[in-house]
Amino acid sequence: MSSLPISSPTPEPSAAADPVALPAHQPEAADLAARTAGDDLLAPAVRLDDVVPAPERVEADPTASFVLTADTTIRVTADPGARAVADHLAELLRPATGFLLPVADDTRTDGPTGTLTLTLAATPASPAPATERPTTDLGAQGYRLDVTAAAVRLVADTPTGLFYGVQTIRQLLPAAVESPTPVTTRWALPGGTILDRPRFPYRGAMLDVARHFFTVEDVLRVIDHLARYKLNHLHLHLTDDQGWRIAVDSWPKLATVGGASEVGGGPGGRYTKADYRRIVSHAAARHVTVVPEIDLPGHTNAALVAYPQLAPDKLAPPPYTGTEVGFSYVDPADEQTYDFIADVLGEVAALTPGPWLHIGGDEAFKVKGAVYTDFVERAQRIVADTGKAVVGWHQLAPAAHLDGRVLQWWGTDADDPTTADAVRRGARLILSPGNHAYLDMKYAQDTPIGHDWAGLIDVRRAYDWDPGTHIADVPSTAVLGVEAPLWTESVTSLTDIEFMLFPRLPAIAELGWSPRATHDWDGFRERLAGHGPRWSTAGITFHRSPEIPWPATPTVPRQNRAPRNDTESH
Repeated sequence: MSSLPISSPTPEPSAAADPVALPAHQPEAADLAARTAGDDLLAPAVRLDDVVPAPERVEADPTASFVLTADTTIRVTADPGARAVADHLAELLRPATGFLLPVADDTRTDGPTGTLTLTLAATPASPAPATERPTTDLGAQGYRLDVTAAAVRLVADTPTGLFYGVQTIRQLLPAAVESPTPVTTRWALPGGTILDRPRFPYRGAMLDVARHFFTVEDVLRVIDHLARYKLNHLHLHLTDDQGWRIAVDSWPKLATVGGASEVGGGPGGRYTKADYRRIVSHAAARHVTVVPEIDLPGHTNAALVAYPQLAPDKLAPPPYTGTEVGFSYVDPADEQTYDFIADVLGEVAALTPGPWLHIGGDEAFKVKGAVYTDFVERAQRIVADTGKAVVGWHQLAPAAHLDGRVLQWWGTDADDPTTADAVRRGARLILSPGNHAYLDMKYAQDTPIGHDWAGLIDVRRAYDWDPGTHIADVPSTAVLGVEAPLWTESVTSLTDIEFMLFPRLPAIAELGWSPRATHDWDGFRERLAGHGPRWSTAGITFHRSPEIPWPATPTVPRQNRAPRNDTESH
């Protein structure tokens, strides 16, 4: 990391006095632009080491910066995946800059100056010159970014690496780049070199759409939020006592009957297969893998409402709109249960290009001992028959190991011999400690939504733990990555989702991406502060945590022409 000094912005006076007032943090970008005073068109400089998550290595060159102009072009390796990333970069930059930013399949090193060039180093037809190749293996997700006054060159071995480099470019431009309408400013990137790769391959968040249903558009926006911070997995909790959200052709009433409820008695909702494909496609375009969860054998009241023959007593329970857990389960002694599981998981697997199916497994309080482990082992084999690898909450740990099995650990006591034993038998872990990573926990006691059973989780608590050493007797090599779950018993809108995600989601993202050596709370809070204006400009709701020295006012330059219609989410 660069050793340049960091100046502390002036905290917003009202932040500490009213840290959880939701309406105050939902400005429209056009309103912010209109509020900007003065004619100074030079945005505050962004330093090369202001990026979140922190890059592996930063070598700043304060004598050089690259300025986007109306003549800037984007050149890219002639590869469909790379071209899609270049088009994404242009789409990110065009609304705020108003520039055309044409994209061409051309990465000649003798081309014109004033270009942004995206190069797949591993592409035989257009290799980067030896002098510009990274000095180390970038891997499947890494990238190298070189910024000079003449050009910006982004190099990666894969389109995924290019995509993460694009997210870094986005952060190195002024906050006004998030504006959906054109503004006038100096579009400068700081000079220097960034070499960057992730610490863990799996970095994700979970959205519970079962307790409260959220529309496809809401889910797409959440995916965009994940991509912004180099998170690459969206775990969708699709089924629970309160609602079944995914259409299954072989059991159609799961969605039509089981999906018609939610916490508090609302109308619920469901995703058609076309809806789910749209979510998966949007995620794939942002290099995010969808991990669907069908929770078994408990958390199944909605399924039992639709198909009472799956219940132990073969009686349909009433729809459940409360928030208690542990009372429902499918009959583990009935062969029809396993036909049901095979049908459901088979259809969901066919819709899901990613490698994993999540089968839940937590809080099945009425299915105990050998009955529970026998059920899990059979469910795991059904997952394997679909060609997927099984993921489940860490309560699956006592069951026999199956190749590729991943346990998602959500405990609060890091001394967990049962999970450590499962690791010794071959399991890998995704870490989601309830007292650090559960983003449905309140920030503070007076947070208007959320829970506190795992404790209060402010930004520092979300940041101050090490996934590589968190669980006793579990080596870092067994840790696949991290995930931040958001359960939605009290979360009812996209505004609520964003308020609970930000600013804690970037903290979890940094733990998953950045080298342990860069982990520093004081540095992180300073870097994170600069993202407040970005979120405000993009219309993202967030909690102005008093821990973070947010700038006093958003910095958004004035508009330079009439706004144009642009509803695309950023």
